Amino acid sequence: MYYYHYPYPQQAAYPGYHYHYPISRQYPQVDVNVFTKSIKSYRLLMAQGSVLLDRLGDAGFDVKLMTAAQQGNQAEVDRLIKTIGLKVPVKTRYTPTGVTFELTTQPAPGSYMHCCTLTVQLKWGN
Repeated sequence: MYYYHYPYPQQAAYPGYHYHYPISRQYPQVDVNVFTKSIKSYRLLMAQGSVLLDRLGDAGFDVKLMTAAQQGNQAEVDRLIKTIGLKVPVKTRYTPTGVTFELTTQPAPGSYMHCCTLTVQLKWGN
């Protein structure tokens, strides 16, 4: 509840004193449809994130990925990530100390924005 403050009519007699009149606001009925769709989309991202982590657990794959990243070969890093076969777009960023994978949902038909993003940040160096 919000309050508006109106000065007391005899403010000189009571400086700093105000009456509080409550103002109630009307809010529209909530619509959970978009939220429900976002939750469904995020479940897909979580499943795809699990597939990514399973593949990253392969030592041979990790050596290739880290070697390409160490050489600054973004094209090779992207190619290796694409070989995993994820169903969602992935953006990969890396530094000498870690790697970040950003998985996003596809925009809904008729929309230019995606609803959800899953960011996986992993440490791979000191």
